[in-house]
Amino acid sequence: MKRSLFYLVVVLACAAGIATAQQSPTAPTAKTLSPEQADLVWQKATAKFEPQRKAILARVAQHDSDGPFRPDWVSLQQYSAPQWYDDAKFGIFIHWGVYSVPASGSEWYSRNMYQQNMADYAHHVATYGPQSKFGYKDFISLFKAEHFDPQAWAKLFKQAGARYVIPVAEHHDGFAMYNSQLSEWTAVKMGPHRDVIGELEKAVRAEGMHFGVSSHRAEHDWFFDGGRKFDSDVNDPRYAGLYGPAEAHLAKKDEDLYNDWTYVSQAWLDDWLARTAELIDTYHPDVLYFDWWIGHPTFRNTLPKMLSYYYNEGAKRGGVVVNYKQGDFAENAGTLDIERGQLTGIQQAHWQTDTSISNASWGYIKGDTYKSPKELIHLLVDVVSKNGNLLLNIGPRADGTIPEDAQKILLAMGGWLKANGDAIYGTAPWRTFGEGPTEVVGGTFQDTKTKPYTAEDFRFTTKDGVLYAIELGWPEGGKTVIHSIKPDDHVRAVSLLANGKSITWQQQGDGLHLTLPAQPVGDYAYVYRIELAK
Repeated sequence: MKRSLFYLVVVLACAAGIATAQQSPTAPTAKTLSPEQADLVWQKATAKFEPQRKAILARVAQHDSDGPFRPDWVSLQQYSAPQWYDDAKFGIFIHWGVYSVPASGSEWYSRNMYQQNMADYAHHVATYGPQSKFGYKDFISLFKAEHFDPQAWAKLFKQAGARYVIPVAEHHDGFAMYNSQLSEWTAVKMGPHRDVIGELEKAVRAEGMHFGVSSHRAEHDWFFDGGRKFDSDVNDPRYAGLYGPAEAHLAKKDEDLYNDWTYVSQAWLDDWLARTAELIDTYHPDVLYFDWWIGHPTFRNTLPKMLSYYYNEGAKRGGVVVNYKQGDFAENAGTLDIERGQLTGIQQAHWQTDTSISNASWGYIKGDTYKSPKELIHLLVDVVSKNGNLLLNIGPRADGTIPEDAQKILLAMGGWLKANGDAIYGTAPWRTFGEGPTEVVGGTFQDTKTKPYTAEDFRFTTKDGVLYAIELGWPEGGKTVIHSIKPDDHVRAVSLLANGKSITWQQQGDGLHLTLPAQPVGDYAYVYRIELAK
């Protein structure tokens, strides 16, 4: 389309949404703008970044086959994660952004404040006024991050025992927490006036940890669609650069992408690819994490271009990782991530679960409650025994401070890992992941269905010829039996990993019998280092 004709169409689209010169720019547009017209309004709002976008896309096209991978699924299925990631076992996820300012409901406040049937909508009107006068954009000036200390954050994550850190570079709200050259709505140009991602990258790597980024940009295509249904600032073309196309989300269930008929333009796909490549080129992340909506069918021709570009770039520095949700990629073209859930047995391919340290939200909200260190350590142990990693999320306050309760939990986990990390880091699954009466419920969003573990529950890992049996409770009476260890395993020695002291053991037909100290040694979970005859 020629540029003059393009702008004519945009003008007509805006006119259709506003109807008359007298009508408010915040008037509803859900019934007056077609999907194509809504997308063109967004295109006009971001047109000044078109030269930079084209330059990035040209670079991707030039180099997406410049290495061992081609931009097709057959080639991408040759992916394998680097060894450091398989050995790392534990990482930190960070949800921090403008949504931390209202600190209500969840990190989806940005969407829910425009959903008229949601509690966040009523809360917003009662607290800040109507969305036509005070919209999501108006939180940006309140997002000052005045106490943000990336070095202190990185030090805390290191003390927690994390081996990699993944902050959200852009959430569904469309506000970039990095120095993007493709948007004016960024943390560098507004709000904190700092390159949050860039500062964290330097601090995290200075502490010897690997650094990744998360992009939730794909969902932004429709995230603000509720604002088109009533008088709100989402309808004002001046703010289309932040609110995006705000297309009608035509899905009955978020996870059912096969039956999701939401409109996605080629311009949106190109912009998504350019923004992702910009993150790769600027920060060289060791891990890229994506939320579920990149599995929408319209992304299937764009994803291979991004993946081959990133994998080829990463191959020059030892390999990189991409986390994806179930069904979003061709099998084995990345590392599968299970959100707020677990898998039920040892997986041949390395995988990851991600969950939040808080119970209600990924981002900070007032009055939230937190999981206990015991619960999280048991989750970590179970996941590692099945060939997985745990990515644990925290949500800092808008001022950049991490809630004290969250810090205490992280430090408690770090204390346990300092004493027992040999049974976690760099380990591989044994012949069975564990034994005991407690079974997890497999799949995404199933984490609350697993019952508390008992002293009869064990999980196993192995490294350098040593078997680690991790008991998820201290047995009453000071005696326990590990039934999975048989006489033909030829046990030679058993010690408690936390203090290195030998313990009395006896191999019988029904398993390995252990006699333990009268009082628990350590907290949360108890690791037996078992030497087997070679």
